[in-house]
Amino acid sequence: MRQHHDTLTVQTRGTGFVEFTRDAARLVADSGIRDGLLTLLIQHTSAGLTITENADPDVLADLTDRLAVLAPRDPSLYRHGLEGPDDMPAHIRTLLTNVQLSIPVRDGRMVLGTWQGLFVVEHRARGGRRQVAAHVIGE
Repeated sequence: MRQHHDTLTVQTRGTGFVEFTRDAARLVADSGIRDGLLTLLIQHTSAGLTITENADPDVLADLTDRLAVLAPRDPSLYRHGLEGPDDMPAHIRTLLTNVQLSIPVRDGRMVLGTWQGLFVVEHRARGGRRQVAAHVIGE
C-alpha cells in the first residue's frame, strides 16, 4: 500500500463553480498509484467541493441561483457579520455542498462518469486562492 499527499490551489473569481478535474487527474497520474482512492478536502469554511455535470454551463448557473435562494445575502437574516454580508451565507452554502470528496482510482485514473467534473464551489462574492488537500492511497 502506498500513499501520496499534495495540495491543489484553485483560483476563484467570486461566487460560482471552478472546475479542477484536470488538475486532480494530473495529481493522480503523478502519484503513480494505479488502483485505490483519492480523497479531497477543501481547507476553507466558505467554499465547497462537488461533483456535477461539466458539459452544460446552464447546470452550474442554475445551481448557483438555487444556492442564492437557500442562503440569501441579506445581513438582516444573520447574527454573524464580522467578515462581511456574504460570509454567513457562505458558511450556510458550504453546509449544503461538500467539503470532502472520495473518488475511486482504477488503472491510474479517477473513476468518474462521462459528464462528471470536480468543482470548487466559491460561496463568497470575491474570489481567492482556495486550497484543496489531496490524498491518494492504493497500489
